[in-house]
Amino acid sequence: MVALCFLTIVFDGYDLIVYGSAVPSLLAEPGWNMGPAQAGAIGSYALAGMLIGALGAGAVTDAIGRRRIMLIGITWFSVLMVACALAPSPEALGLLRFLAGLGLGGVIPSAIALTVEYAPRGRRQLYNALMFAGYSVGGVLAAVLALLLAADHGWRPLMAIGAAPLVVVLPLAWRFLPESVGYLLAKGRDDEAWELAGRYGVDLQALRAERAAATGTAGPRALFRRGTLAATLLFGAASFCGLLLVYGLNTWLPQIMREAGYPLGSALTFLLVLNLGAVVGTISASVLADRFGPKPVTAAAFLLATACLLVLSQRVDTWLLLVAVAVAGLGSVGTQILVNGYVAVHHPAAVRATALGWALGVGRAGAIVGPLFGGWVLASGIGIEWNFYGFAVPALAGALLIALVPRPGGNPSPVPASDGSAESTTKEEATA
Repeated sequence: MVALCFLTIVFDGYDLIVYGSAVPSLLAEPGWNMGPAQAGAIGSYALAGMLIGALGAGAVTDAIGRRRIMLIGITWFSVLMVACALAPSPEALGLLRFLAGLGLGGVIPSAIALTVEYAPRGRRQLYNALMFAGYSVGGVLAAVLALLLAADHGWRPLMAIGAAPLVVVLPLAWRFLPESVGYLLAKGRDDEAWELAGRYGVDLQALRAERAAATGTAGPRALFRRGTLAATLLFGAASFCGLLLVYGLNTWLPQIMREAGYPLGSALTFLLVLNLGAVVGTISASVLADRFGPKPVTAAAFLLATACLLVLSQRVDTWLLLVAVAVAGLGSVGTQILVNGYVAVHHPAAVRATALGWALGVGRAGAIVGPLFGGWVLASGIGIEWNFYGFAVPALAGALLIALVPRPGGNPSPVPASDGSAESTTKEEATA
């Protein structure tokens, strides 16, 4: 199940990050006369679609199921990536990227919710990080393929490869992806729930108790009640900061480094290093999050991003820039993965997917701002260092927002168990 969600997120990440790899070629596309500001706007259109897709999926997933949302989303964004590869104009590309974003945004909340539900308790952050590392693996794939194809073949083949899930992922997901056990219980399909619980080792009794403790809290309204409102707003704002970093850097890092004097191949290498750093750093940080709790680790990752962005704003040796970019991968992509995991374990199962849809939906506003901001700074000519200064501000704000998230139900923070695993004493874990 985790492998299928991982594969889905690989192509979700590829379809988004490949745009940053394609920007240098798009700016040179004959007859399009595209400037940095327009390129930034088009980069934001897919993210606007993801905002709508994430909010919509979060609202309906408890009604139609996680599995169905995943299958629809995979099909939708794969078909639209083929259309993007055939776009005849910048305006058409922008519209098609927006439509593709609807499907891309829909699959993420369900992938996270399924992973957290099936993961062993005490290892949820690690399993979520392993699954969501697919996003950065998709970024690595986008950078490598751009290094191989962009110089000689332009951006269209890069977009067309985004249709691969139709033949790589969709048949496997259709055959093997399980439905949420919690969803089956809520729909009265107990026999199916027991069968899946036995096959995958889900503690069904604990899940029943958890859902019973959350009776009356299902649906979007539960996120805005007394006791949950503060966390809902803070998680949304932190996701705004995290996704601004993710998409701002992934869209503009290659072009920023080209403006700094690096050739196309070297500039794309920085994007490759950013996502490699995200993979390694996020998995390592998730182990710490399971051990010490997601709150301090997520806040620390935001602070690391702040420090590394300030380093990138200076003229230093290339090796130090590469190290800073790798750590910034943890502080941007990795931090958002940690935020997602924190949201998932903070809320009970009855509203988990809805909470993730809300946080990611609000966060998409930050994702929209990131590419626009980078394009505006490059077009203004005030200096590439101001890109990094500007991205450092939301990184610092994200650390402060996470630090302010209250404990669920006023319970203590997670404390180490005697066997060395993280045992949460939140209402959710205590019930289990």
